[in-house]
Amino acid sequence: MVDIIYAFIQGLEKPLILWLVARGPMHGYEIITRMKQLTAHKPKPSVFYPMLHKLEHDGFLVGEWVKKGRRSVKYYRLTEKGREMLRRMRRVFSGPLRGILSEEARAFPR
Repeated sequence: MVDIIYAFIQGLEKPLILWLVARGPMHGYEIITRMKQLTAHKPKPSVFYPMLHKLEHDGFLVGEWVKKGRRSVKYYRLTEKGREMLRRMRRVFSGPLRGILSEEARAFPR
C-alpha cells in the first residue's frame, strides 16, 4: 500500500512545486523541505533537481542566482505560464476529481 501512496505523491510533485513557489520565491532545498513537511516523503535530489530544471526550461519557473555570503543560491519563482498552469490544475481538482479524496465520492452514480 505504501508504494501506491508514494507513486501517487510522485505524480503530484510538479503541481506541488508550482503551488509552493507560487507562495513566494524558494530555493531547491527549501522546496524539498516543504514537500517533505506536506507529504511525509522527501523527494530524491537525483529526481527532484532535474524536474525543477525541466519546469524552468519549459517556462513554468524562472531561476535567479542570489549571493549568500560566499555562496550563490538559486531562487525559483513562478512565471505567468506557471501561474496559468496552476490555475488550470486548480480547476481540474476543484471539479469531480475532488471527490476522489473525500467522502463526496459516494455521491457519484455508479
